[in-house]
Amino acid sequence: MNMSTTMQNYIDEAEKALLHTYNRYQVVFEKGEGVYLYDMDGKKYLDFVSGIAVFALGYQNQEFNDALKAQIDKIIHTSNYYYNLPAIEAAKKIKEISGMDRVFFTNSGAEAIEGAIKTARKYAYLKDGSTDHEIIAMNHSFHGRTMGALSVTGNPHYREAFEPGIGNIKFADLNDFDSVMAQVTDKTCAIIFETVQGEGGIYPATEEFMQKVRKLCDERDILMILDEIQCGMGRTGTMYAWQRYGIKPDVMTTAKALGCGVPVGAFLMTEKVGAHSLVAGDHGTTYGGNPLACAAICKVIELYEKQNVLDNVKEVGDYLGKRLDELAEEFDCIETRRGIGMMQGLVFNRAVGDIIVKAMDKGLVLINAGTDIIRFVPSLVITKEHVDDMMAILRESIREVCG
Repeated sequence: MNMSTTMQNYIDEAEKALLHTYNRYQVVFEKGEGVYLYDMDGKKYLDFVSGIAVFALGYQNQEFNDALKAQIDKIIHTSNYYYNLPAIEAAKKIKEISGMDRVFFTNSGAEAIEGAIKTARKYAYLKDGSTDHEIIAMNHSFHGRTMGALSVTGNPHYREAFEPGIGNIKFADLNDFDSVMAQVTDKTCAIIFETVQGEGGIYPATEEFMQKVRKLCDERDILMILDEIQCGMGRTGTMYAWQRYGIKPDVMTTAKALGCGVPVGAFLMTEKVGAHSLVAGDHGTTYGGNPLACAAICKVIELYEKQNVLDNVKEVGDYLGKRLDELAEEFDCIETRRGIGMMQGLVFNRAVGDIIVKAMDKGLVLINAGTDIIRFVPSLVITKEHVDDMMAILRESIREVCG
């Protein structure tokens, strides 16, 4: 892509200073407006990534910005040795939208997973005093890069250089209940999975699988942990994806769109788990639940209701799915479309990196999920017109690459 000398200079500086853990696209974004991003040269891009399912309300939502500015003028941080009003209000609001009972605020999704793992181990430890309990996770899952989260991530490639992990982790297959049963022992303390696998390929859990895992956990007093970091906060049309299945987890994690760009996450649990797991001294965080992050949560949840975000996800998400189905029918290089709401994936029979680069050259921001899937996780306030604009650019990009 053509770029100014100034933008290239900044990219060169970044490569000298930043640890190279990302192969970044060759662009420096300077500002956002609505569902569009602008680079340093002023070029406009339609954004169907939203910071990897983070900026659900779009860029420069004035009410959101004003709420953050107002909180900055009051107080940003005090630590968890004291109460603060935004944290109390945010805890109340997140309990209302999730139906869970106890909340621990973190700084990220990975930290929320770490807390969920510790919760499960402490819950099991209090039952028998043993520390050899096992957790069942899913193949192709992704839960984060910290050691605990990495240990339950079902992709050996991510884990191999950092072994041994936290230990006593087994893997089964999403939507294959028999594979779960094959891993269950009297030492199993938790079963963890994403309600919709994100990085692993946009695989939704089936209702049958969810119901069977819930029944198994009830029967054996195993904790069901659902990772809703990417698929939660309205992305599938309900506030949390598990809410469509008629079940409830014992522990759940949330992040990404929870703060709409402010780094914040949480793990939540039922009252039963809260009363029989972590106590004072078991877990902590310096920044988690600080007034600024919690002010963001409060305003995000308020704006979801005010702007009827869930209704928009259902309507425009259905439209997005149908339009992507058209592409799958049109091009032989596309095998299928998977997803729910505004968490969609097009599965190709080839690598998709060059298609994504072509689209970016034409002013459309997309990301992959694995090497062969283009992932669509736009802001939840997009319109059908935005979908049509995206489709026009994507169709042209696929045609240029696949013929």
